[in-house]
Formats: sequence, C-alpha cells, structure tokens
Amino acid sequence: MRTLLITGPGGSGRTTVAAATAQRAAAEGARTLVLSADRTDTLGAALGVRTGPAPVNVAPRLTAWRPDAAAGFRDDLAGFQERAATVLDLLGASRLDPEEVTPLPGAEELTLLRALRDAALAEAHDLVVVDLPPAPQALALLALPEELRRYLRRLLPPERQAARALRPMLGRLAGVPMPAEWLYETTARWDTELAAVEAVLADRGTAVRLVAEPGPAGADAIRDARLGLALRALPVESLVANRVLPDDAADDGPLGRLVTQQRKTLQEWDGAARPVPHLGHDPRGADDLAALAAPAVNPAASPVEWPVADRLAQDGVLVWRLPLPGAVRDELDLVRRGDELVVTTGPFRRIVALPSVLRRCTVEGAALRDGELCVRFAPDPGLWPRTR
Repeated sequence: MRTLLITGPGGSGRTTVAAATAQRAAAEGARTLVLSADRTDTLGAALGVRTGPAPVNVAPRLTAWRPDAAAGFRDDLAGFQERAATVLDLLGASRLDPEEVTPLPGAEELTLLRALRDAALAEAHDLVVVDLPPAPQALALLALPEELRRYLRRLLPPERQAARALRPMLGRLAGVPMPAEWLYETTARWDTELAAVEAVLADRGTAVRLVAEPGPAGADAIRDARLGLALRALPVESLVANRVLPDDAADDGPLGRLVTQQRKTLQEWDGAARPVPHLGHDPRGADDLAALAAPAVNPAASPVEWPVADRLAQDGVLVWRLPLPGAVRDELDLVRRGDELVVTTGPFRRIVALPSVLRRCTVEGAALRDGELCVRFAPDPGLWPRTR
C-alpha cells in the first residue's frame, strides 16, 4: 500500500486536490481510499457525495472516509474510566456520561492518525490519500507519534515493567502504592498503536504532496513546509500549483497583476510545480475534479535517506548526512543528549536517536553545505572496539 499525504497553506485548495488525486488514481485502476479529518464535509463537497464516520463508495475503486472524532473520543474516555474505576472510586470522582463529552482540541488529528493506521492494517487499498490540515498543523501532527512514544518511554521505560511482578513487595518496602497494572497495560497499548502509525509514516511507500497557490505567500509557506518535512525525513512527491490563471486572463488591472505574480513564482519554482487550472468556480463533483487534471501519483518518489559516511581511513571521522533543504546556518542548532541528537532548524525541532555506530562516538563538529547538514563524529577510544 502507498500513502500520499496532502497538505499546504490554509486556503490553498488542498482538500480539492486530494479529492481530484484520489479520483484519478481510482480511474487508473488503483483501489483508493481518501481520508479527511475536517469537522465540516469539505471533502464530500468536492467529491459530490456526503462523507462521514462510515466509509462511503464514491465511484468504482474509490472510497471516502471522514472518521468521527467525537465518537472516538467518547469511546476512549469510556474505556479509560472503566480501567481506572478503582482509582476514581478512591478519589471520589464522579464519572462523565457519554452524552456530556465533547472532543478536546486535537481530537480530529488523533482520529485521523488512527484511521490511517487502521487503513494500513486492513490492506484493502492500493493507495490511501490523506487530506491533512494546513501545513503548520500537519507538521505537528506528523511529529506526534514519534514524540508521544518518546514521552512514554521516558515516563514509563519498558524495562521498568519488570517491576510489575514485584509491585506488592516494593509497595510495602517503599511505604507508597506502586502504579496499578492497568497503567502499564495502557502505556503498552498506546505505544503499540503509536508505533503502528509511525511505521506507516516511515514506510518507503509514504510521501507528501504539497499544494499552494503560486505567489509570495505560497512560496514562503512551501519553503517552510519542505524544511519541516525534511527534518522528519518525509519525501515530497510533488508540488501542485493550484488555481493557476490562464495567460489570456492578463490585463492592466488587478487580474493582470495576479497573473504576473503567478508566472513569476512558477519560474522561481523552476518547473518543479505541476499546475492545476482555476476553473472560475469551486470544483464540485466528478466532472469538475476531472477537469482539474490533478497529476498522477509519482511512482518514482524516493524515501529520504540519512546515511552515515565512513571517513575513518581518510579523516578519522564518521559523517552523518542530514538533507535539510532551505535550512539557514544562523537558525540551526545541534545538541547532543546521551544517545540522541536535538536538531533545531528555524521553527522546527526534532530529537533523533543516534544510529548505533555513532553512540560510541563524540561529536567533532558540523557544517551546513548546499542544503545538507554534515555532523562529524570521532570514535571514543573508551568505547570503540580495539583492533590489533
């Protein structure tokens, strides 16, 4: 299964492009699922079919699904209250009824990740097209599985779970109650679910399609999005320039200036953007989506690699190469914390586990050249295997 994540600046028409992309893939023979987390049915408006919590068949080989965040949140809360019944009773807490529960901010994004995981495990589709939120929220969403798993490992390390069998004795010795069994079980379940989502995002068949209207604001947003995706090692499959006006629309008024602005940005993108025309109205239904002629899914999209170059013989160092297109030297920061490297570039930050070979090394320096961060590591004599 391939996964195509679609995002872009707010108001760029990313949902319409997601619908058009999914419709084209299905017409070309791929069993396609298009996912959205919007509370309003913008996806259904583009497809011309109402979508909701149950998957709906839109056309042959095309299914649309907009999972219900409220229902998922209620189910999760009910399960939590059931598992924590003893603790809640001891605290004298009153339980919440399902009817009074409303989803908290971020519930839609978590529901979307869960739906993506379920679609991958079902193996019922060749392609899953995901209509993500606007780029800043989408980047935070894509970082969520890795960051939550790291928090869980720090708060409840897997090796600490061995203490479950000793919990009664440890509680008597320490004089304080030890965490209940359900806490470990819940943590393990969350970690498994997050790992499944993380595996989908890290899969070689997963890529991102960026959508923006050509112009100064769109260009700035795409530059930031590319940098944030590169830090997550997520490949950009294509860039779609949406709502492109025809050349004959140019005149001496505001419309002519808009056409000139679009052409200038398309030139700056140097032919890398796939233009999608402006239809003169909001696309609705299969005919309008077909008229957009959304680009086919690029089968040649290659995963982002972070290789470790062995330069021990030449320079006595190992070099970890991290491609970060658009990174600025003055906005770049690196911190080594144990077996992790904290990388900050512009507004984005990621804590990355070091490859095993680099954990036995010390950081010697780093350099940013041609959009690639090269971090040099020297073997630690106290940890590096000795050779005769």
